[in-house]
Amino acid sequence: MDVSLFFAGTAGSVPTARRGLPALLLRAGGERILIDCGEGTQQQLLRSVGLPELDAIFVTHLHLDHWLGLLGMVKTFDLRSRERPLAIHGPPGLKRVWETLRPMVIGRTGYPLEIVELEPHEEVRFASFLIAPFSVKHRIEAYGYAFVEDERPGRFDVAAARALGVPEGPAWGRLQKGETVDGVRPEQVMGETRHGRRIVISGDTAPCEAVEVYAHHADLLVHEATFLEDERARARATGHSTARQAAEIARDAEVRLLALTHLSTRYFPRDVRDEARAVFPATVVARDFDEIAVPFPERGEPALVKAEPEPVAAP
Repeated sequence: MDVSLFFAGTAGSVPTARRGLPALLLRAGGERILIDCGEGTQQQLLRSVGLPELDAIFVTHLHLDHWLGLLGMVKTFDLRSRERPLAIHGPPGLKRVWETLRPMVIGRTGYPLEIVELEPHEEVRFASFLIAPFSVKHRIEAYGYAFVEDERPGRFDVAAARALGVPEGPAWGRLQKGETVDGVRPEQVMGETRHGRRIVISGDTAPCEAVEVYAHHADLLVHEATFLEDERARARATGHSTARQAAEIARDAEVRLLALTHLSTRYFPRDVRDEARAVFPATVVARDFDEIAVPFPERGEPALVKAEPEPVAAP
């Protein structure tokens, strides 16, 4: 299946003319999963890829800039006569916030809406992958999320199958499904099981060992970079990371690509990029409406697809 991550909002704390508040759209096969939903997210999506019939929403933490857009989006789905259930997942406290605001702002919806408070490491299963939350280091309880694709069968060895006398056709398919055919076992013609793809999203966090653990050999790490090293003390005080710190985590975790987001208006994106690349060269700084395609390792490297046209507003 095709897997990609679309950046609907890349600003830190406050929106700018070029950057909306945090929101990421994960597209995995036919699944559409939103991670965070800052104010204005549905408008950002409508301006770019369109507002999809989301399959699930995950919230990293309960600071307003990461979830306030949910209220309007949930109501829009209702006005569009959505019928499919929708689950919004997040850390403890999400239900209390939602139960307080829903009667005043949204009321009832014509579709089943479920609010799910997750425990750390409580996996949410989809057809061929899972989403796993893990605790990160912020001023309030906050989660990062890992997309983990199921393992794939090893490659089928055509030469070995022919040498063992297995006739080409349905018998090959049965072997690939794990069946024994005429005394030939699958392990005789199948290579080692291959790992699925892994995408890790840090949410808002100070440098955190959990991010490095979950991101070990990840195809893509999306990490916040609210500050540069000149504000390292402020980053620590506010539970955020510098671009260099994010790059150090990516280097130590041996990820394939690091994408920086949650950018402050203090800095030019190129300065954020340059600080990180001095430590970890495979770094990009995402902007709104960029997309990163994540192929299987044997098919190429994750690639940043720049948004078009180039925004013309001031930073």
